[in-house]
Amino acid sequence: MELLDFARGPALWSSLAICVLGVAWRLWGIFRRPVKPDWSEPRSAATAAGALRMIVRRMWHHETFRRRTFLSSFNAYAYHIGLAIVVFGFLPHIAFIQRLTGLSWPAVPGWLFIVAVGAVFVGLGWVLIARLTNPVLKLLSNFDDYFSWFVTILPMITGMAVISLALDQPYPARPLNPVPVAIHLLSLELLLVWLPFGKLSHAFLAFVSRGYTGAAFTRKGAEL
Repeated sequence: MELLDFARGPALWSSLAICVLGVAWRLWGIFRRPVKPDWSEPRSAATAAGALRMIVRRMWHHETFRRRTFLSSFNAYAYHIGLAIVVFGFLPHIAFIQRLTGLSWPAVPGWLFIVAVGAVFVGLGWVLIARLTNPVLKLLSNFDDYFSWFVTILPMITGMAVISLALDQPYPARPLNPVPVAIHLLSLELLLVWLPFGKLSHAFLAFVSRGYTGAAFTRKGAEL
């Protein structure tokens, strides 16, 4: 079996299965935990609205800390949005998703894709430098932090390598070397395997924790 066939076949479906089952396992482990009964009279029954309100409002830091955290928050938004544009807005990625799900949508303009790629590399570079130079962050960081950073930026690096090879092709373009494409796919599959189990799980757990807190605060009549 060729490396590209392996990456497009067994490796892809195995990584997707591990990712989906891992996310389900994490969520099941959270929601199966027993909840102590609350016998107090609820001050509000609009817990769903409270959960949604907390999810939206906590997308940005509290006003008390906003000035001190502005640059780090802006950077986080920039590279997260950039990642979303790269993953879901690049034409080859859309075609890949269409082959898997049958869904498709228009691609983003080339200039926006370039800006998004730049935002991801600059943002992730900033995050790593801050983690290595800030004494507190350096003390708090562990293998999970660095490996999560690595598996996030690796598909970007391998993807840019594939694009560079495609741009170097003379017109009319010949089929790409399958090995770089396979390595790019395998780097994505490594990310999918790690996502449910490391700190990248905040991609879905952040909404669960904020929603639960917002629902509890609403029931108690606390200020959100």
